[in-house]
Amino acid sequence: MPWSDPNEPPHRNDDPWGKGSGPWGSGPGEGPPDLEEFLRRSQEGLKQVLPSGVGGRGVAILVLLTLLAWLSSGFYTVGPNEIGLNLIFGKYRGKTQAGLNYNLPSPIGSVIKLPVTDRNAIDIGFREDAPAARRRAQGPEAPEESLMLTGDENIADIKFRVIWQIDPTRPEDFAFNVFDPPATVRSVAESAMREIVGQSQIQKILTADRKLIEPASQQLMQRILDSYKSGVQIVQVLLLSVDPPPQVITAFRDVTAAQQDLQRLGNEAEAYANKVVPEARGAAARIVQEAEAYREQVVAEARGQASRFEQIYEQYKRAPELTRERLYLETMERVLGGADKIVLDEQGAGQGVLPYVSLPSLAPFQQGGARK
Repeated sequence: MPWSDPNEPPHRNDDPWGKGSGPWGSGPGEGPPDLEEFLRRSQEGLKQVLPSGVGGRGVAILVLLTLLAWLSSGFYTVGPNEIGLNLIFGKYRGKTQAGLNYNLPSPIGSVIKLPVTDRNAIDIGFREDAPAARRRAQGPEAPEESLMLTGDENIADIKFRVIWQIDPTRPEDFAFNVFDPPATVRSVAESAMREIVGQSQIQKILTADRKLIEPASQQLMQRILDSYKSGVQIVQVLLLSVDPPPQVITAFRDVTAAQQDLQRLGNEAEAYANKVVPEARGAAARIVQEAEAYREQVVAEARGQASRFEQIYEQYKRAPELTRERLYLETMERVLGGADKIVLDEQGAGQGVLPYVSLPSLAPFQQGGARK
């Protein structure tokens, strides 16, 4: 379509080349500006600015000074907690340490400064920096992050804090490989913690395994971030609270109290066992010692009797009649030595003397047998 409508008034400025009043034309109907005229007017303006008599050499000096001023603007300072990344046309060319450094100035070069020693903290399960409106409505809690399923199919409310920093050995990964490093660290931390908790039981998480979760989750987070080449270093993982859900916390407290009672009763039973078992072992040792002593006594007596029998047998072989008489007398002495005896003189009774027997002395024999 034409630049101007012939039906429109002639003073309408619809020409993109500036028809009408403007710096390059004085009225409508003029064409595009002449390039030679533009250069001529530029030279005249430059001559008015520069001192009189400056020719081509002066222009060259001016251009050289301008170039030196532009190059000198490439010096920059890196702070003691920073590392600088040099870019040439947007491509990474190297990193610089703290102090005065140089890179080609803009628009050719640029510098990205990263605070590699600064510690950053991300809270999972709660928000200390939540807006006031949310704090009033919901509080600082974030149950969608803190509620986790354990290995025994229970739910644990876990709040923890991740402290991280930029890896000073690979700051370029932090600058170019990850779009949003804090969001990435948050997602990785929550995922790693859920994996560790999902392999544990609720009671161990609440008691013994609490100190084991922190290093395990830290190592898992670091492995995931290294696989992403994120340039993030996990410094520490802090478990702030490990509790059952609020809906069942009373039941869990009852279970914990019952476990403590179980442990207390077990300790008391162990103490009683430690008291009774030594006593039983002592009594058993005493009985064994008494049995051994009795055995030694019986064996010694048996050996003595056997020795005595052998000695008697030797004497019997030498004088059998005398030995039998002696054994008979010794036996009768042992049998009748402590018994009541009645002696009857058979020869006297045969001469007509009536033997007298004391009947009262025979009464015990009629009642209980022989009296000893």
